[in-house]
Amino acid sequence: MTVQLEQQQVLVVDDEPGILAKVSLLLASSDIQQVITLSDSREVLPYLRSKPVAVVVVDWVMPNVTGGELLQRITADYPQIPVIVMTAMGDVDTAVSCMKEGAFDFLTKPVDPNRLVASIRKALQVSDLGNQNRLLKDYLLGDRLRFPDAFEGIVTQSKKMRSIFQYIEAIAGSRLPVLITGETGVGKELLARAVHRVSGVRGPFISLNAAGLDDFMFSDTLFGHKKGAFTGADSQRDGLISAAAGGTLFLDEIGDLNHSSQIKLLRLLQEREYYRMGSDLLLKSDARIVAASNMDFEALRAAGTFRNDLYFRLCAHEFRVPPLRERLEDLEPLVEYFVATFALQQGKSVPGVSPNLIPALSQGSFPGNVRELYNMVHHAVTCSDGGVLDVCDFPGLKPAPARSLQIAPGETPLVSIFGRFPTVLQVEEYLIAEAMRLTGGNQTAAAEMLGLARPTLNKRLKHDRQ
Repeated sequence: MTVQLEQQQVLVVDDEPGILAKVSLLLASSDIQQVITLSDSREVLPYLRSKPVAVVVVDWVMPNVTGGELLQRITADYPQIPVIVMTAMGDVDTAVSCMKEGAFDFLTKPVDPNRLVASIRKALQVSDLGNQNRLLKDYLLGDRLRFPDAFEGIVTQSKKMRSIFQYIEAIAGSRLPVLITGETGVGKELLARAVHRVSGVRGPFISLNAAGLDDFMFSDTLFGHKKGAFTGADSQRDGLISAAAGGTLFLDEIGDLNHSSQIKLLRLLQEREYYRMGSDLLLKSDARIVAASNMDFEALRAAGTFRNDLYFRLCAHEFRVPPLRERLEDLEPLVEYFVATFALQQGKSVPGVSPNLIPALSQGSFPGNVRELYNMVHHAVTCSDGGVLDVCDFPGLKPAPARSLQIAPGETPLVSIFGRFPTVLQVEEYLIAEAMRLTGGNQTAAAEMLGLARPTLNKRLKHDRQ
């Protein structure tokens, strides 16, 4: 699934066509592509009513509607849009007047190109953050997702995870880096892919695990090399940053990067520029960087093993994925999903899940998180001959301590066990599963405990497996 989002537009207004042409060319060469120009100031307000605009750049002195009049109307009607004023009147009074009216910046003609680009980029960031805050507020208050299909591969019932989904949607339109932290096995790459899908970029999702890479391997893999750059470089290698053009580059285990590689990544993030190894040709990148790590960046920075400037570049948007022990409500849907998946893969009937299994799993700390649970269920399904998966199918897993039933007035014990009044079939399956568990899977003993003939029990077990 690819989600298409509106791109940030910069609206430039000046009654001199020559200035509009120069500004458009300057911004295009600075990777600010969505630029709209208007030479008639009377068209500005109707345009703002019909199109999404992130930043407005206006000349101060214009016929018909002046820059001052536009500034007043835009700041009053569209306070979320930063307005940058350009004028040949460089006096202090004009500058003070502009800023009092709510201008984001005041530039004197002839405008310094670097100053103009820097001002627009800063205004775009401010506009972007404002939009994200508004979206996030709407999502949190409304508890809704705009693009639920982007998260369909992530099995969860956790409110904490749903809040992360909402945050991802809020930052979707931004091209700034994203840093995902969390313990190993929590699903950081799945969420990185969700960021990519919701962003609506047309390019691919490219992944690189930085763990264990020395500076040479990191540079060669990420940036590529020129033919003849070193012994064995028989052909040019474009590198993963080139492969991710127009898309997303996911850098996993970013906390393992050595100092030299950190410096090179910092330059890529700051300038969006890089060199292939052995080449002096400067290349540009438009790939969005999403990084992930299971390390404690505060500790890494305090120890001096991770650069502060790189960290603050990476964490323009940041979220932590909670470990499985902090979202135990996900245990049941994850187990059911894994059981069904593995059974179908192995050509088996999908086994049931004993009511005792989830409470027993809830006692675990799961240092390997979802990946650990994945492996546990895979082993259980592989070794099981069908029927009902129980605690005994999970090596090392102990039954949950028996709990005294807290029965509310007017409530039956069955409701306390099942959470609702069960069907006769559910009670039967529960009794059979309990008897099989207590007898260690001995059908003769279980049948005697249940008051059934063994052939009858065997027939019931076969029915449950179908």
